[in-house]
Amino acid sequence: MPAPGPTGAPPSVRTAFVSGPRLAGWAERFGTSHGGYRLQDVDDGLLLVAADGAEALLQAPWPADGRPGRGAGPLERLAALTSQPRRVGLLLVRRGGYGIGVASEGTLLASKAGTRYVQSRTAAGGQSQQRFARRRSNQADALVAAVAQQAAEVFRAAAFEYVVPGGDRALADLVLQDPALRDYARLPRLPYLDVAEPRAAVLKKAAADACSVRVTVTDPAD
Repeated sequence: MPAPGPTGAPPSVRTAFVSGPRLAGWAERFGTSHGGYRLQDVDDGLLLVAADGAEALLQAPWPADGRPGRGAGPLERLAALTSQPRRVGLLLVRRGGYGIGVASEGTLLASKAGTRYVQSRTAAGGQSQQRFARRRSNQADALVAAVAQQAAEVFRAAAFEYVVPGGDRALADLVLQDPALRDYARLPRLPYLDVAEPRAAVLKKAAADACSVRVTVTDPAD
């Protein structure tokens, strides 16, 4: 990846999600903005190396699993793989709420979002701290159990082949360990999605992102 610039500042890194049909246009605009690029196959995706030092790592939303995309070149094949109508189960959870859904081609087929509350940590000490810790633990346990039950109901509405966790990694892992989700926890897990409090709009965007190419752009440092 690009090295730090003369000032020692780290390069700028940003992430975006691009659907299969839009990938060719995105790559063309990237090349226009950065003086052209060359393609390089890497272990975790396809790397666009621009003339000005910028790089864009393109990663498929799911493995080929014996169903590679078709096309004349690597970009076309990646776009075709991404456009396949595979189904994913979304499990997004944070202290303030949750979003659960089943998506295909970026569209929710079944979904539910709701709010729960787990208190933030406190700096207080002594017995007050111990009581707070127990209350917070009880709230977290209740959140995990409630989200697991809701997820089981939503996931039964439409079959899928991958699980996409998101939000608070630790909470999502705990939900997937709940007995109610035993069968779904065995499915392959795709990379975590970093999402805000998972309201309905956040869940809808997550459905589109989960079925898109993950693009990590690294701009050269000044």
